[in-house]
Amino acid sequence: MSDTVDDINVNITTPLTTTTTTTTATDSVAIDDQKRPNRRKYRRLSDDEVVVNSGSSSDGRRRHHNLRNDRRLVINNDDDEPDGISGQQRHRRRRAISSIEIDYMSATCVTTDNIDNRQTKMRRQPSASGSSSSANSSRSGQKSPVRIAGDVHCVASPEAVGSLDLLSQKYESLDYDQIENMLYLEERKRVADSWLKRTEMVRWLVIFIIGLLTAVTACVIVVSVEGLSKYKYKLLQQFVDRCSRNQDINNSGGGNDSTITSGQYCIIIPYAMWLGLNAVPVLMGSALVTYLAPIAAGSGIPVIKCYLNGIKVPEVVRIKTYFAKLFGVIMVVVGGLACGKEGPMIHCGSVIAAGVSQGKSTTFNKDFRVMQEFREDREKRDFVSAGAAAGVAAAFGAPVGGVLFSLEEGASFWNQKLTWRIFFCSLVSTFTLNLILSTYHLHPGQLSYSGLLNFGQFAAADFNYNFAELPLYVLMGAFGGLAGALFNYMNYKLTVFRIRYISHPVLKVLEAVVVAMVTATIGFLMIVYIRDCHQTIKENYVEYPIKYNCHDGEYSVMGALWFNTPEASLRNLFHNVEGTWRPESLAIFVGVYYFLSCWTYGLSVSSGLFIPSLLVGAAWGRLAGIGMKSMFPTQDWICPGKFALIGAAANLGGIVRMTISLTVILIEATGNLTFGLPIMITLITAKWVGDLFNEGIYDIHIQLSSIPFLNWEPPVGASNIYASEVMSTPVTTLKTTEKSTPPTYQTIATTSVLLLH
Repeated sequence: MSDTVDDINVNITTPLTTTTTTTTATDSVAIDDQKRPNRRKYRRLSDDEVVVNSGSSSDGRRRHHNLRNDRRLVINNDDDEPDGISGQQRHRRRRAISSIEIDYMSATCVTTDNIDNRQTKMRRQPSASGSSSSANSSRSGQKSPVRIAGDVHCVASPEAVGSLDLLSQKYESLDYDQIENMLYLEERKRVADSWLKRTEMVRWLVIFIIGLLTAVTACVIVVSVEGLSKYKYKLLQQFVDRCSRNQDINNSGGGNDSTITSGQYCIIIPYAMWLGLNAVPVLMGSALVTYLAPIAAGSGIPVIKCYLNGIKVPEVVRIKTYFAKLFGVIMVVVGGLACGKEGPMIHCGSVIAAGVSQGKSTTFNKDFRVMQEFREDREKRDFVSAGAAAGVAAAFGAPVGGVLFSLEEGASFWNQKLTWRIFFCSLVSTFTLNLILSTYHLHPGQLSYSGLLNFGQFAAADFNYNFAELPLYVLMGAFGGLAGALFNYMNYKLTVFRIRYISHPVLKVLEAVVVAMVTATIGFLMIVYIRDCHQTIKENYVEYPIKYNCHDGEYSVMGALWFNTPEASLRNLFHNVEGTWRPESLAIFVGVYYFLSCWTYGLSVSSGLFIPSLLVGAAWGRLAGIGMKSMFPTQDWICPGKFALIGAAANLGGIVRMTISLTVILIEATGNLTFGLPIMITLITAKWVGDLFNEGIYDIHIQLSSIPFLNWEPPVGASNIYASEVMSTPVTTLKTTEKSTPPTYQTIATTSVLLLH
């Protein structure tokens, strides 16, 4: 193979029969929007034969190479080459590309060269062309293709890692089309009307069960988080208050104890306890996700969007993913990470819908032999859409918002019957959750606990607004779009860093634990060194007030923000009276929590993005309200809580770029329809401004996963690309009738499809 240096040979060190995928390669194809499409193709051949096809129109050579102990995938190397170069220059250019060896099971590519000083001790494996390619690469002085640590990508250069233009070939498509052939029509004729009516009744029964189980899942999450968080913060409050009393005694001259348990350094004890109470739950939650179901990491919204788009994401709706999601989100929220439990509810609802509708479990290899009429991708997709909507309804108490979320963000297919079924599922989920939580809080039948996220009761005066305020909301929406674009950009860079360097499971778990401990440390420093106290009054409800560095009858407002769940802190920002926080305290909290939430999203934990985004937006929105009140002290329409709500909507809209469904979700969460116009104006402005810089956070993570997501509209300039620009020669064709050949010499013909992204 030394004379075929114009080809990249990829060795598969594991037999192809051991893998469960049916795709041609676990590799990615880079598409550059500014240049011609990359024409790198893959072909799978027989046990003893490899076809080397240069893919060049001027040199369509085909060579055969016999292999004894391994199989190979050959990449047609027709990279983007400058026009007008000679054949000799093109030949030298291709000689600079060395071979890559692939561990097929882990999809890890390792170069046979040392591309720079940072790449050392790289694993070498013998190949027929490795030594020749290595020598050619060293003579050319150019860097070799390299695989930087990650799970999906095999790229042509280190700079290409984390590109948004990579498409992975390891994903298959779901069969959402109904094949209406003669056999199908004859089968439909034999089916009686009674069977069709029974199937429809069973379909509605399944929808009811999905909504019911989704609500029960939400109750398990909220009850567990409330119970564990109460124990955690009560314990920390006791030790901090003990230090406060000892500090008051020492300051008054009544004692001179300098020991670590009762002196001026006693605050170290609750700090150490805080570190442990953060690190241990996060360690458990991250290990559960990392080792049991890695697909359960994050909120789950991107992978559910891909599934509803028609992409078969492995293990996305397995029962083990459900348990990893359920217990993982409980652990990380209790562990104090800057995340919420609302996003994972959408994934949990989807898994419930997929499992109930199929009547079997792949994880446990158990078939209950029920619901067999729904065991097709089209039916399963509709139930998963209902489960996602039920998850939104349970998370926010917004049944209409759940339907709109599935319509706007999820389903690629919709009809009138599906609308009714999904709305019914959302209603069942919402009211079941209401009933269970009201009974849990000793108010049976009150139905005032509509979802996991409760914004609290807003006064009617808080929603009074006039036409002159609308430009202010537009400005806040624009600021939210800028903040969201910056958030997405930083998280994108951080995710690329994780793909390159934090791929080992131990490192993923360790990173989550480090973030949890850093969060506790920052909160501790802000409580100790920011002396912002407020008088204890009935209007400001604080569940775990601490008196550190405050006088009698006062509490630390920084402690009220950190010694609480993110949902409770969000309610405080909405409803606390004016003057609760100093502007400088809120400004520091905004900056700190903004970067913590950006660092947290993308960890190997089950976590949501809604709550930290709302919390940061509510903080800077309330800060804007404080500034407006200082400039116009006599204006009654300026309410800090109202500006906090607008800021929360702007910040969340700038990050996720949702409009219709998010507007309805926030309206239903606040329980007031009159404020719908300002929220809608804010969200639309945030989306428009954010789209000028980048895409939403979910779309970015879909692209980083190299999933071939099919958007509603084709990319700009797609109509100017001709088939001749992406085809290689000679063209492999299939005849109407093919002659059977022995398996040893049979060549498998594959069709290369260019997915424009």
